[in-house]
Amino acid sequence: MALRIAQLPVDPPVLLAPMAGITDLPFRRLAVRFGAGLVVSEMVASREMLCARAEARARAEIGAGEGRTAVQLAGCDPHWMAEAARLVEAQGARIIDINMGCPSKRVTNGWSGSALMREPDRALSLVEAVVGAVSVPVTLKMRLGWDDGSLNAPEIARRAEGAGVAMITIHGRTRCQFYTGHADWHAIRPVVQSVSVPVVANGDITSDETARTALAASGAAGVMIGRGAQGRPWLPGQIGAALAGRPVPRAPAAGDLADLVIGHYEEILSFYGRDLGLRVARKHLNWYLEAADLAAHRVPVVTGTDPAQVIRRLREAFAEQERVAA
Repeated sequence: MALRIAQLPVDPPVLLAPMAGITDLPFRRLAVRFGAGLVVSEMVASREMLCARAEARARAEIGAGEGRTAVQLAGCDPHWMAEAARLVEAQGARIIDINMGCPSKRVTNGWSGSALMREPDRALSLVEAVVGAVSVPVTLKMRLGWDDGSLNAPEIARRAEGAGVAMITIHGRTRCQFYTGHADWHAIRPVVQSVSVPVVANGDITSDETARTALAASGAAGVMIGRGAQGRPWLPGQIGAALAGRPVPRAPAAGDLADLVIGHYEEILSFYGRDLGLRVARKHLNWYLEAADLAAHRVPVVTGTDPAQVIRRLREAFAEQERVAA
């Protein structure tokens, strides 16, 4: 399988989805280390980015010179979207993604995210503004439509391609579904058939088996992994290896997994500072422990406020698991 965004190869064609509060720089670095073909930042509100809000800038932190990275922007005003795109390009972004899929009421009430699918003309004005503002490839992420009565993704995709978008990702749900039910990969196929740029399938892809099924149902050129990577940053790389017919790397276990989790924890604290870092780390620690079948240790680890104690408890939990398994 091959996927290119303009002239940029994405190998393997397995992407890490933008997830608010999750795909920050420390998490993206892990996913790239384990072999993800492309990682996408958390959604960054364009106007907040330009007004120098610290939180927005932290979400947009991409690390100068780091490859396999796209920065996702959200907004409803072409001017601010264009200005934010210029800023993140200057910071080193190699790909800029436009968010037209977030179902959050906080986002859609401001006519951003998936609310833009209700106003295709407004949506296309944003696409045109961003494409015209930068020299790097621009991609688009959206859903099948606002609801079952307005499945307009193929129409918007055609117009976005005409405006210069280089790749389109489709989450196989409508906005009104949020994350309920099951992603409809078959419903992505009309989008694939409507454009010549690559289309990526997203939604409920959690293994190489579901990735293959999604690709066959949709005809897409690649897949994007979202919630399945929570607590498993190695998953996109594993799925990519399986799709390519290469040996699938083992998931870290025992001492190696302890080292990974602790290293991620320490990088979160360094990136955000101790106080905010402790809060950000909780969800990641919870997911790691659940994925490793160590949920019994969750409370003292996740609620710990002394980093040294948290690290000691993590070491003890993984060591105990290794002793039981021996």
